[in-house]
Amino acid sequence: MEDILNIAQLVVAIALIIVILVQNKGAGLGGVFGGDGNTYSTKRGFEKNLHTITIVLAALFLGLALANFFI
Repeated sequence: MEDILNIAQLVVAIALIIVILVQNKGAGLGGVFGGDGNTYSTKRGFEKNLHTITIVLAALFLGLALANFFI
């Protein structure tokens, strides 16, 4: 059971890294710390899907890490 969780966590981690690297470079937290406020726009299409996939993969990674910790 632990081996399955470890392999699943590894696969999710690699997928999460890939999805994060594919995202736009200007979409980070730069605007929070005094970046250009005129570049803000609503996420649409592919960018919105990447954002959603990133959140799902991060939640899945966290869930697998907790499951791995308690088992």
